[in-house]
Amino acid sequence: MDYSKSGGAKVGKNTPRHAEHNAKGSDKNPFGTGGNTKAELLARMKAAAAARKADSAEE
Repeated sequence: MDYSKSGGAKVGKNTPRHAEHNAKGSDKNPFGTGGNTKAELLARMKAAAAARKADSAEE
C-alpha cells in the first residue's frame, strides 16, 4: 500500500471532551474568591501555635 497518498495523521486539538462542572472562573468556582492573603494565613498560624502552646502548658 502506498501510504504517501493517504494524507497525514490528524493532529490532536488538546481540548477536553467536555466542560468541567466546577471549572475555574465559572459560577461555581469564580476567580479571586476564597484566596487568603499571606497576612491572614500568618495570623491563623500564629493563633494555632499559641493555642497549642497554651494547651501543652495546661497539662
